[in-house]
Amino acid sequence: MRVLIVDDEPLARSALRRLLVAHPQVEIVGEADSTEAARGQLASTQPDLVLLDIELGGGRDGFDLLDSLERRPIVVFVTAYAEHAVDAFAVEAVDFLLKPVEPARLERALARAEREIALSALPSGPGTIELRTPRRTLLVAPAEIVAVCADGDFVRVFVAGQPPVMILRTLAHFEEVLPSGSFVRLGRSVMINRDRLRRVDAPTRSTSRLVLEGMTDPLVIGRAATARLREILAEKG
Repeated sequence: MRVLIVDDEPLARSALRRLLVAHPQVEIVGEADSTEAARGQLASTQPDLVLLDIELGGGRDGFDLLDSLERRPIVVFVTAYAEHAVDAFAVEAVDFLLKPVEPARLERALARAEREIALSALPSGPGTIELRTPRRTLLVAPAEIVAVCADGDFVRVFVAGQPPVMILRTLAHFEEVLPSGSFVRLGRSVMINRDRLRRVDAPTRSTSRLVLEGMTDPLVIGRAATARLREILAEKG
């Protein structure tokens, strides 16, 4: 695994080098102390993984570096600032390490990065959807997705026969990437795969329970979503 270290502190880079000696599968291909130097190193070394500090000095940070790249590398953030964890999740970093880095945490981060590298090398195939979180990445066919539900700034993706996946995306994103012939949006917060709809129960006037193949529990929707579903089913019928 080819690794680039990006940190503006020489002592921090040295500490990472010492820790990485214990991992013979790792080859350190370069170091950088600024966003400008990091862009040059990324272009010349083509690393598999970047160990990236956030506060880099000069008014630029690790997020600025990622935003400036056409293709983002696989990243593990290494920082002294725990408050950046949510932002790191948003840019799909595979892990987030706090300084001083513990050897066991670095080992787990490298293992996650290796899995991510292996997944990125797989041919995705036509129509495959990538569901990426800091802990795992699923490559699924659209037909395997049962429903997508908004949950604050995130969405919860229900994949047939698997635990739901929470990722930082919007329902609008899934409207773009999922086939419109099968997937229908029932409102601001719910989208379902109508090919997997098996039954609609209405226990009250204001809610309905959707029985969907691949989900253990029924999906509860409100009155407006129920009305929209009836319209869709009537059009189909």
